[in-house]
Amino acid sequence: MILNYIWIGFFLIALIVALAKVILHFAGHPEFGGADIFAALINATFQASETAVMKIALPLIGVMTLWLGLMKIGEQAGAIGWLAKIMNPFFSRLFPEVPKGHPAHGNIIMNFSANMLGLDNAATPLGLKAMQSLQELNPEKETASNAQIMFLVLNTSGLTIIPVTILMQRKILGAADPSDVFIPILIATYFSTIVGMLFIAAKQKINLLDKVLLSWMVGVTAFIALVIWYFSTLSQDQIAARSSFAGNFILYGIISAFLIAAWRKKINVFESFIEGAKSGFETAVKIVPYLVGILAGIAVFRASGAMDYLIDGMAYVFSIPQQVANTLPTAFMKPLSGSGARAMMIETMTTHGADSFAGRLSCIFQGAADTTFYIVALYFGSVGIRKTRYAITGGLIADLAGVIAAIAVAYLFFG
Repeated sequence: MILNYIWIGFFLIALIVALAKVILHFAGHPEFGGADIFAALINATFQASETAVMKIALPLIGVMTLWLGLMKIGEQAGAIGWLAKIMNPFFSRLFPEVPKGHPAHGNIIMNFSANMLGLDNAATPLGLKAMQSLQELNPEKETASNAQIMFLVLNTSGLTIIPVTILMQRKILGAADPSDVFIPILIATYFSTIVGMLFIAAKQKINLLDKVLLSWMVGVTAFIALVIWYFSTLSQDQIAARSSFAGNFILYGIISAFLIAAWRKKINVFESFIEGAKSGFETAVKIVPYLVGILAGIAVFRASGAMDYLIDGMAYVFSIPQQVANTLPTAFMKPLSGSGARAMMIETMTTHGADSFAGRLSCIFQGAADTTFYIVALYFGSVGIRKTRYAITGGLIADLAGVIAAIAVAYLFFG
């Protein structure tokens, strides 16, 4: 329901802002533009629709076809079940509705691993597969289950250990030390994930003081701290090279392990691949309406200028320092559009300098969380979920925690 109101709000607010601009224009304020504003809104919807289909859904078909086929091999070979068994003590408590040994555990683990390694192309189809597995256990097919909400919010929190793309953008734009935002990003995204998990756990009455959950969280925290320490000793070029090698090596290792396990069990590997791959096209087609809808709403909201007014208004009301206000477009765009937030980040670094406070903070915002509305539309849309319950609220709370943490660590490191 909340997504329905938000989506309508995008269009209505854009209409109000556009009409106000037209009235002001004809009242003698040409700087507000004229009737062209409505042409801009319509063009924005066309461009968003094209982006949803041509740049997101179609490219996703090939990637999903490949990975859902490989996941089917891993499932039939028992590799995913084995992985789920290892992680079951933790995930059985975080996802109490999912039975022990269910394939959903393995799919969730695979998705989180790909996200943490920054392997976006692999993470998305793995996440869709995980959501489909959780949907099989969902008694109310149009309403998000507790497990689906927890999974989605952990995804929107965007925990990524190796933000290679951001570091490379900083290098391209001339940062003296592109990797100087590496540790701040890890700290911000870690807080985003923890806060999102705490909120959902409180809503679902999950006991996070359980010895198993607590020990796993302490262990993960220690591992992340170790990774942070290790990469902090490397140069930007070394971070990019070693993280890329590690991610791709692990990814190809998973593929090889699936194939070897299937061969040892004398499974017809190619037939298993084809069986799983068939669902790739079907899933990609299902998400098109959801993507077109949410991206069109975001596009008109941005094209009308409402986003700029929102940011300027907040900066004025809350007396936000100008160097922070300059970065707010990235923070506000991030829950709406990953590509839009990336464009805002690049624009901020181009305008104010890659090594300026604003340039660095925009990068931390970009890496602190993920695109809540896009993920909701993509993941829930793929399984026909219409009632999202408190999933969006949880995702936005995680996003807010990431924004606050980003500002704090930016002042700590660069203020």
